[in-house]
Amino acid sequence: MRTFATVVVALLLLLAGAPALAAGSVAVSTLLESPQEFDGQQVTVVGELIGDYGRRDDDTIWTQLNGDPYATSPLRDGGRLSGGNVGIGIHAPAELFTALDPPGRYNRVGPVVSVTGTWRYHDPDRGGETYLEVASLEVVHPGHPLDESVSTTTLLVGVLLVLASIGVLLFARRR
Repeated sequence: MRTFATVVVALLLLLAGAPALAAGSVAVSTLLESPQEFDGQQVTVVGELIGDYGRRDDDTIWTQLNGDPYATSPLRDGGRLSGGNVGIGIHAPAELFTALDPPGRYNRVGPVVSVTGTWRYHDPDRGGETYLEVASLEVVHPGHPLDESVSTTTLLVGVLLVLASIGVLLFARRR
């Protein structure tokens, strides 16, 4: 029931043009606008895992968490253009990723997750990296492949335009 309520709230916020946030969470854009204000604080962020799960020797994973409207409403699933991609790096124990769907890419939506952890701004122990050190991760919505089929209407219009162009060229040559 809790997951259903979170999804409904996220969809309502998307329809209103606001970033999807769970109760008590911080938007990725807010973290990026004033990262020093959250340094060392525990925050919860909702977003789509994208790119790759970069496994490290210390049994941790680095990956990207996108917190823009495309995380829950990609263009190929009927979403609207809403600016650029907005994401942050996250660092987490590998065991949090054992049952996750693959990350998002051009042909799939990654899992939308709610992650809680400590925000690190210019962490001196990591060479000045800014990232979220994740302590917990909850799947809000599983990932799924995107439909890449060709639209019959688009294909038909394209063929008709090519035929019309050929007709115009042939008519122009005869003159």
